[in-house]
Amino acid sequence: MMGNLSPGLKTHAVTMFEVGKLSDESLDSFIAELGKVTDTAEGEAKRYFDHAFTLRDTIQFLRYNAAIDPAGVGAGVDLLRCESLNSLDASTCSRVLNKNYNLLISMAPLSNEVRTVSSSSPYHIGPPVPEVNSVWLKMWMYHVTGCGPVSFLLAKGTRLLHLPPELYPYERLMITTWGHESTIVNTSNVLMALNEALSHSAVLLQAYSKRNEAEIVYVTFPFDKPETDQNDSNHVDEEAPKKLDLVNHPALAKLSNFVDFEHSCGYVTFINCSKQYSDRQDESPPICSSNVDIDSFDDWKLLDMYLGVPLFSTEVNKHTCDLLLSRNLCTEKSLIALTDSHRRLVLFLLDFISEYQVVPLAEDDYSGPGDAKSFVCQQMPGINLPPVPYPTRNLMFSTNSLTEITV
Repeated sequence: MMGNLSPGLKTHAVTMFEVGKLSDESLDSFIAELGKVTDTAEGEAKRYFDHAFTLRDTIQFLRYNAAIDPAGVGAGVDLLRCESLNSLDASTCSRVLNKNYNLLISMAPLSNEVRTVSSSSPYHIGPPVPEVNSVWLKMWMYHVTGCGPVSFLLAKGTRLLHLPPELYPYERLMITTWGHESTIVNTSNVLMALNEALSHSAVLLQAYSKRNEAEIVYVTFPFDKPETDQNDSNHVDEEAPKKLDLVNHPALAKLSNFVDFEHSCGYVTFINCSKQYSDRQDESPPICSSNVDIDSFDDWKLLDMYLGVPLFSTEVNKHTCDLLLSRNLCTEKSLIALTDSHRRLVLFLLDFISEYQVVPLAEDDYSGPGDAKSFVCQQMPGINLPPVPYPTRNLMFSTNSLTEITV
């Protein structure tokens, strides 16, 4: 898609696809071409222009920035294509990465079709294993926090004769087929498309909105919680309504017991399926949590979480880059802590996946000890993991709990 934004970018797009990377030596030309892109598009095409501008700003922020380099010298930046790295065998990939790089930073969100590079050496700010960038992470988050939209994870081959009653109040639903991006569809004509998708893939079916567009808000991390003015602590107006911020949502407090929000960066998405926005551009919802006023957490549900530096929004990107510096996320001490916490997150997630598999996780994909913990401990140091496993049981998340269902 990048090559279609301007003629000058096409050469760089071809190089990225064929070679698998854009080296630091070519980035001056690449940045110059990104600067020539004119934002005249509308609708879906505008999203790609916004990504181009944000990518340019991110590259300029990362290059020769001593605060970003663990060695403290300010190194250059290469853009790497995950698919090309995954085409290498495990030992070659690890050798190439360790020889050339001090730090890997993933862009977010990575497409569900992309298998992330698993690496603890060099350090990696991003999804530690492909499962963290998959539908499984959503269901696990809903399970451990008791917070999420009504969701059905349906195994491949399942056939529905009618929609589950839990989805009747919603006019629009979100469908995610395995390894692909989500699409929003009207409830009235979803059943045929859903059964067609289930014939060749597992599917995540979720409530989206009761009418028109749901409200989506992003909370970046490390969390920047508003500070209370101690001087005004004795002058509280009890009649004034309290302003709530989604960064203080109880679900995030529960999730922080499993996810290291202090030493990583990325964003958590909240959805309000009851709040209704029209499709008119002049009534678009706020993007960051700091820009939205809420009276109650009740209608706000966790939707997803992505690790890395976001490119989809200039506002969210800038806030994340600022946090990279202000929280010293790229120092040796922080990166060591992140590597340890990533291991724990992977163990939690793979144990959850194994619990809802008829057969043990990745049993046919590797030889060695039969439990997921031994597998991860052996495989984390920079090798490719097996493909993300399909669900073999139908799961429903509703009324704050996860249950296995028969359809």
